[in-house]
Amino acid sequence: MEKRFLPPRETALAIVENGKRVTTQPISRTVVLSLLAGFYIAFGAQLATVITQDSATYLGQGLSRLLAGSVFSMGLMLVVICGAELFTGNSLLTKSAFQGQIPWHKIWENWFIVILGNLIGSLFFAWLMLHSDLWKSGNVADYAISIAASKCELSFSVALVRGIFCNWLVCLAVFMATAARDIPGKILACYVPIMTFVASGFEHSVANMYFIPTGLLLADELGREVPGLTWGNFLTGNLLPVTVGNILGGVVFVALTYWFIYLRGNTQK
Repeated sequence: MEKRFLPPRETALAIVENGKRVTTQPISRTVVLSLLAGFYIAFGAQLATVITQDSATYLGQGLSRLLAGSVFSMGLMLVVICGAELFTGNSLLTKSAFQGQIPWHKIWENWFIVILGNLIGSLFFAWLMLHSDLWKSGNVADYAISIAASKCELSFSVALVRGIFCNWLVCLAVFMATAARDIPGKILACYVPIMTFVASGFEHSVANMYFIPTGLLLADELGREVPGLTWGNFLTGNLLPVTVGNILGGVVFVALTYWFIYLRGNTQK
């Protein structure tokens, strides 16, 4: 009888094998896949913005966040099922390095290409959304600007901690989606952790590559000056600490932890 899911140790081994494949594939493939991941996460982010632009008025803050997380999870579903290279999920590639299957410099090389590709994809998507004029409907523009401004108001330490929590959950989602052997299982594996991180208010670096530039572009389009909402604050005040937090959350609490539990002692140099 075919397995419906892999147990944790087999899942950890599958992630190691995937890390070997990803870090040895042609760079051109990595570039295109990283652009796609930027687009896919942006699809989820823009959907969450549109759906929840006024939902808190009718549902309350808690249910509005639940709704946002539910629709945003579509982004990771596209990444996992259709295939794409997402920087946050690629924190799990370090499991292959811990296992001695790939050199660490291949991790750094992959991360550099993927985060740059994710950023370019997200920025391009934000630019396309600006020129779609869909932000003129309802309260979308005001809400998008408020999301961006609130993210730029976070202190470095707060953004860092929220980044840790976020990618802890994202990498658990990828871990469970790897364990799942069918599409419904992968969808559910993506949904619950991603809904949790969005509803909780944690910070995802790639999502913020869409959320904050969109707010900046709309504020400029509407001729508004929003305190703290600047490209400098986006890059150094939010993206930097959130990215560091995402790395710590994914590497320490998922990749290293499950390598230590299931694979330590079988390291191959």
